[in-house]
Amino acid sequence: MRSPRSIRHNGKRVSEILESHARFTRGEDGGIRADLSGADLSKADLRGTNLAYANLHGANLESASLLEAKLTFADFGKANLRDADLRRTDATETIFSGANLEGAQLNGVELFRADLSGANLRGANLTAANFRNANVRGADFRGAIMTTTVLRETDLEGADLTGLDLGTTLMPRNWKPAAQEKP
Repeated sequence: MRSPRSIRHNGKRVSEILESHARFTRGEDGGIRADLSGADLSKADLRGTNLAYANLHGANLESASLLEAKLTFADFGKANLRDADLRRTDATETIFSGANLEGAQLNGVELFRADLSGANLRGANLTAANFRNANVRGADFRGAIMTTTVLRETDLEGADLTGLDLGTTLMPRNWKPAAQEKP
C-alpha cells in the first residue's frame, strides 16, 4: 500500500491535502475541502480517513484501502474503485454515479441515499450493505455477492440483477424479478 505522504496531487502531498480537509470537516480555521478529482490514489492506504464532502470525481482508487473511512457526501462520480476495500465505511449520500466498483469489497457499507446510478458493481462483495433509498438506476450488479444486503425502499428499475442469488437479500416490498425471455 502507498502512504498518502508518498503520493502527490497538483503539487501537494496527499497527506497535507487530507490534514487541511480534516480541519475543514471540523470547521477550523485554515481548513480546505479536499479536491482530489482525477488523482492517482491507486493502492493508497486511506484506512479510517475522513473524506466526508471531499471531491474525488474521476480519481483512480484501484486497489486502494478505504476500510472504515468516512465518505459521507463525498463525490466519487466516475472514479475507478476497482478491487478497492471499502468495508465498514459510511457512504451516506455519497456520489458513485458512473463509478467502477468492479470486484470492490463493500461489506457492511452504509449507502443510505447514495447515488450509484450507472455504477459498475460486477463481482463486488455487497454482504450486509445497506442500499436503502439509494439511486441504483442503470447499475450493473451481475456477479455481485448480495448476502443479507438491504435493498428495501430502493427503486431497482433499470438495475441489472441478472443471475444473482437474492435468497437472503432484503428486497423492496412487492418486488418481482424481471420476466425471463423464453428461447
